[in-house]
Amino acid sequence: MAPHFKAKNLMAAAGAVALVLSAAACGGSDDSSSGGSAKNFSFLAINENTTIAKTLTTLSQKECATQNTAQPLEIKNQAQASLDQQLQLLAGQGALPQLFTAANAPSLTSQLADNGSVLDAASVSDGVLPAASSTIKSLYDGDQLVLPTELNIEGIWYNKKLLADNGITTPPATWDDLVAAFAKLQAAGVQPISNAGKGGDGWGVTRWVGNYILRQQGPDALKKVADGSAKLTDPQYVAAADAIAALGKAGYFGKSPTSIDYATALNTFLTGKAAFIYMGSWALSDFNDESKNKIGVDNVGFLKFPTVTGGTGTADQMPANVGTAVAISKKGYEGDANTQAWVKCIVDNYGTVALRDSSQITGFATDAGVEVPALTKEIQTEIGNVQTSVLWFEAYFSAKATTVSQGNGGLLGSGQLTGEKFMQTVTANLG
Repeated sequence: MAPHFKAKNLMAAAGAVALVLSAAACGGSDDSSSGGSAKNFSFLAINENTTIAKTLTTLSQKECATQNTAQPLEIKNQAQASLDQQLQLLAGQGALPQLFTAANAPSLTSQLADNGSVLDAASVSDGVLPAASSTIKSLYDGDQLVLPTELNIEGIWYNKKLLADNGITTPPATWDDLVAAFAKLQAAGVQPISNAGKGGDGWGVTRWVGNYILRQQGPDALKKVADGSAKLTDPQYVAAADAIAALGKAGYFGKSPTSIDYATALNTFLTGKAAFIYMGSWALSDFNDESKNKIGVDNVGFLKFPTVTGGTGTADQMPANVGTAVAISKKGYEGDANTQAWVKCIVDNYGTVALRDSSQITGFATDAGVEVPALTKEIQTEIGNVQTSVLWFEAYFSAKATTVSQGNGGLLGSGQLTGEKFMQTVTANLG
């Protein structure tokens, strides 16, 4: 049987690490442990996502100004690659801020909830959309542990002009057609794919692996691994990783994906230096930003991950997630009326402000009158049409396996790892 790594089974060693190293951690701003109110409303953000901090700042100045007067917003930043470790450290000393970016590995957030560190967000989620609630519960074994500051679909975005200029008049609908397009573009001197492969940003490559598996074997393929009825080292799973390794060996991810981070990969696409990028709809704010998008928003197309010959998965089974979700400290929330008022104001207003100011589709209800750009409206329609959603490659992994998988994504995308070696390495760390 394959190792079992459902969301609630993160290795106990993580907690031990937190206790041993907690003295080295930076203290949070939660001084409500004695029953009083915390001085500030503190949020731990990640450097790679600026939209949440921007939206919270706007709320503090406008819709939640009253709450901010009582408890001023304080934002601290953390690199995404070290987020999980930092959360373990802060939780170990009881110093999690009232609001924080949820762990990269859902299993870690579940463990923190089991340890009494994370509030069950179902109690404050009156403004959360059913689709978002359903997605969250699928991640957390039926629990609703986070607030959905995003509600994303994922897929392959493409530069319409680059494709047309190179004789690709129809967006590829099958894997074979897509690979043929890559070959045609590379022969013309155009980098086919821009996706990050540096360190923790290697998810830009591993997303390709997960989606190929789901198209090849159907929407339950990764759940079967989580349940122990299949292994990532089984031939059909290795074949999926090999398909992505082949793209890397052909150079389709560029010359050195292991040196490319998220921001660089996105900029490469937005400046017309690559034809395709796998990305979630969280990037709509960048696509709609004229200062960043040099190819023009009208030139950006969206492609569902294509079907694989002989596969049982369909293009209608859409990768969906709540993106960079946020969690609430149970200790920081309970008994602190100011923090509770802040959280309620966020739930009531975040969706409208994020959509209005950043074209960010969230899992919160929004005011009907918000006008959005054409591309955002197109993706809203795509989200509304999703009948079956699927999760990403590492969704069921432990924190350690997530780090190992994403850390090796760049090597897979550069052709330096075979699919078999990649899957063996990940499997060895599932816990």
